[in-house]
Amino acid sequence: MGYTLPKDSLFLGFDCSTQSLKATVLDANLVIVASEFVHFDSELPRYNTKDGVYRDPMVDGRIVSPTLMWVEALDLLLEKLEAKVDYRKVAAISGSAQQHGTVYWKKGSKAMLASLDPCKPLVTHVGDAFSLKDSPIWMDCSTTSQCREIENAVGGAFELSKLTGSCAHERYPGPQIRKIFETQPDVYNDTERISLVSSFMASLLIGGHASIDETDGAGMNLMDIKRRVWSKIALEATAPGLEEKLGKLAPAHAVAGLIAPYFVERFQFKDSCLIIQWSGDNPNSLAGLALHSPGDMAISLGTSDTVFGITSEPQPSLEGHVFPNPVDPTYYMVMLVYKNGSLTREDVRNQYAEHSWDVFNKYLEKTPPLNGGKLGFFYKEHEILPPLPVGCHRYVLENLSCDSLGEIKEHEVQEFDPPSEVRAIIEGQFLSMRGHAERIGMPTPKRIIATGGASSNACILKEIANIFGCPVYTVQRPDSASLGAALRAAHGWLCNKESVFVPISCMYEDKLDKTSLSAKLAIPAGDRELISKYTLLMKKRMQIERNLVDTFGRI
Repeated sequence: MGYTLPKDSLFLGFDCSTQSLKATVLDANLVIVASEFVHFDSELPRYNTKDGVYRDPMVDGRIVSPTLMWVEALDLLLEKLEAKVDYRKVAAISGSAQQHGTVYWKKGSKAMLASLDPCKPLVTHVGDAFSLKDSPIWMDCSTTSQCREIENAVGGAFELSKLTGSCAHERYPGPQIRKIFETQPDVYNDTERISLVSSFMASLLIGGHASIDETDGAGMNLMDIKRRVWSKIALEATAPGLEEKLGKLAPAHAVAGLIAPYFVERFQFKDSCLIIQWSGDNPNSLAGLALHSPGDMAISLGTSDTVFGITSEPQPSLEGHVFPNPVDPTYYMVMLVYKNGSLTREDVRNQYAEHSWDVFNKYLEKTPPLNGGKLGFFYKEHEILPPLPVGCHRYVLENLSCDSLGEIKEHEVQEFDPPSEVRAIIEGQFLSMRGHAERIGMPTPKRIIATGGASSNACILKEIANIFGCPVYTVQRPDSASLGAALRAAHGWLCNKESVFVPISCMYEDKLDKTSLSAKLAIPAGDRELISKYTLLMKKRMQIERNLVDTFGRI
């Protein structure tokens, strides 16, 4: 069945990231017609942030952002975008926000939101609406003791992962909330509602407390990932009376509410404009990259490398993350995060390839696949996956031509020749991605969409295609998170119109190439025989990795 959006309608998507607030506008054909952004440091200098955050010099690892900065940024962005967009045509709005950040509304804030004066800037209304003026964000790592307390209360890290989709992480709201309850009880007791950054922004737009959506809610260590409700045991392990402060959860495609009269009068939005639930940045990127079914996978090659895909049967793990799929409630989104991404590749380039990507690529092309059995582990930064400290480990494998894993032996060496170093970093990173993706239940990919800076390097993309055994696509778009939010706005509008969930792919499956969601083939799938050899090498790498973790311990 085909579905169409109203002709002349527009769909607005925001992305409240760490350093900026962005907006993307789609028309009814899902083509980008406008975009705009506000950079926090340069355009809102009075908040004195650096890269959008404050780093607390008194508390090691404490990193926060000023909540009012996000409020003022919304006002400023709507003013800037007004010159490009007729807000009367906007049928629905949704948004993306950095995951794991929390906002603390003080008692009486709901009444403040319901009585906004359109003659005044938004920030003047909510200056006294928060029990905590600075919001802990995803970069904060000051809650290690709270993580252990929560894990112990539910039976350990693995039990928490089975229950909520992840073991406890310092950046997750559960540990953040517990820390505030323990160290600032007056703040906690004066808090009427706790929002994520995503539901906080949606709350501004509806003039009331918006629900946390199930997908972003999964990144809190508080939600039962299978039942998609707050977990009683996790709540009790975190803080008393927490469920009332969190409110109810909602599906990502649900309507959070109608746009508040404040925005109707101030910016001339229609009073029928729907606000669709906001969600996290990674889930919105999944939507913006048009990943919608098992077998779709994305690899983002940036400062940190991220792998995410879709599965129907996630496997609980200490190393990955599971979220409900934001565009299809029958599936899950699974994600892996690596600290050692582009900066580690650049470090190898600088040491062994004359600081040149051209030389790096020539070395990659001249060395044979499998690297003659040379296997490397490169950690410029303390790694998340696997949890290993800074250091490099190099091995030469013997009997790699045999078919039995048990017959392959390894011995450690200090260094490879420069071309082998280059191939070792690239093969090592993608073998690790493939091994860990399989371990947390990602299906064998049918296609991979590569994004991020390194996705422009065809030599690197070729190795991805060889190791994973599937074609690699690339996209050309300014911002997949705000694009995904605009697409989700259209999707939520359609689901509301039909009064039933509609698969998001129905909106573009017959016309994908004509939309701003299109991807182009960069590299076809690798040779089947070579893929089989990489499978054996991947299993050997995972075996050595386990030994390294046992030797050096979890950090």
